[in-house]
Amino acid sequence: MIKIQPVTLEGHGVRLEPLTYEHHDELAAAAADGKLWELWFTVVPEPEQMRAYIADALAGQQAGHMLPWAVRDLTSGAIAGSTRYHDIVARIDRVEIGYTWYGKRWQRSHVNTGCKLLLLSHAFDALGCKVVGLRTDNFNFASQRAIEALGAKKDGVLRHHLARRDGSVRDSVMYSILAHEWPDVKRHLGSRLARHESGSS
Repeated sequence: MIKIQPVTLEGHGVRLEPLTYEHHDELAAAAADGKLWELWFTVVPEPEQMRAYIADALAGQQAGHMLPWAVRDLTSGAIAGSTRYHDIVARIDRVEIGYTWYGKRWQRSHVNTGCKLLLLSHAFDALGCKVVGLRTDNFNFASQRAIEALGAKKDGVLRHHLARRDGSVRDSVMYSILAHEWPDVKRHLGSRLARHESGSS
């Protein structure tokens, strides 16, 4: 059975720092870069809601079903956004990666690939997970493309699954990576990072 506890993860140009209230101002600044909360299908809070957002994440950590991080871009030194493990089911060695967002200037950069490589490496290689899940809103097509580009397999769609911030109800598109698929996914993500570093697509 996996044991989840806060840990700093660093590599590939990013550092994942266990989320605290000290990250509040930098997270609010990252969310303001592109006014990310205006995308109705995302989980990004408005700046004045950031303290409650952090509180909810830390409550999930205390309850044992979440592990949240602030994401720092080591090139600029700035906080680029946030991500977390969630829906942790320790008895079956499963975590999901989600609640992921980055300020506009870090989108389509090395940051997301670097973060996913750190999170997947920690889940499979350090924790011994058997499966890592990912999910997104059925209208978040950019997120679906990004998840599929990681090498995750689509499991299906859960209809009328979760409430959005505006009170509407979303369908959730569900993906997963199994432990035996991890070596190929790891190789693929390493190649993507190498292309970022060389300046190619």
